[in-house]
Amino acid sequence: AQVYKDMGAKRVVIARELGLKDAKALKENCDIELEAFVHGSMCFAYSGRCLISSVQSGRMSNRGSCANDCRFNYELYAKNPENGTLFRLEEDENGTHVFNSKDLNLCSYIEKIMQENCISAFKIEGRTKSEYYVALTTRTYKMAIQDVLEGKFESNKYEKEIATLKNRGFTDGYLVSRPLEKTDTQNHNTSIEEGSHQVHAISEDGSFFKCKGKIVLNTPYEILAPLGDVIQTCDNELGKIYQKEDKYFIEFKKLIAKNNKEFSEIHSGNEHEIQLPSKISVLSFLRKEI
Repeated sequence: AQVYKDMGAKRVVIARELGLKDAKALKENCDIELEAFVHGSMCFAYSGRCLISSVQSGRMSNRGSCANDCRFNYELYAKNPENGTLFRLEEDENGTHVFNSKDLNLCSYIEKIMQENCISAFKIEGRTKSEYYVALTTRTYKMAIQDVLEGKFESNKYEKEIATLKNRGFTDGYLVSRPLEKTDTQNHNTSIEEGSHQVHAISEDGSFFKCKGKIVLNTPYEILAPLGDVIQTCDNELGKIYQKEDKYFIEFKKLIAKNNKEFSEIHSGNEHEIQLPSKISVLSFLRKEI
């Protein structure tokens, strides 16, 4: 860190293997901002030392273009060094996932991390992820940070949101607690677990949305807007937007496309943008539990 500071750097990203005690000691000995990973995919190798993507796909992980080759299905063989015999390691008909790390998830520990006062920024790994993934993770962690500052941190609330995303199972990694042997960082059974919600993105002008699944009349869909944005309620011929407890929902009375064509229901194969009853914030989503 001192070398980078001498070169003019103002912030360094610490490796996922470092614990909070290490980060605190680093901060005390070198006055430089520290950025730490708190969520997302983890490499099965030591940080920065995996070359699988480089060899197989020509994409360098240390230059931000990892192809996540370690997530693929493999047929893996172990070699007996004494006689050269190869033994196939097999788990199921889909292959084996011995390189497959769980996803890092520290949303329940944000308060503890902030109390240590050594991390300047939180880093979320979003490579190859969807817009919804990026929106929901950043929104959830921003909510957690604000709740810490306001003295109302509630870990279950953040975990519930994060659980709606596609994931490979979760681990708290090494930042908060780093034992000599970490046994819960690998997911050897599956390559990925599907998310729990059907998601539809709002257009850039906030007047339309594009269907990514089935939309049915008179059915509530939750509105997920950027944290802090104000959602206006309404009730008109197209539908209604209303608040229920601390969430906002939309129900459609009519499904009318941008070209004024009307539908009784919409499916994901439909390429038309559908009109909203009222404008909704840019970068918002509609979602419904599957």
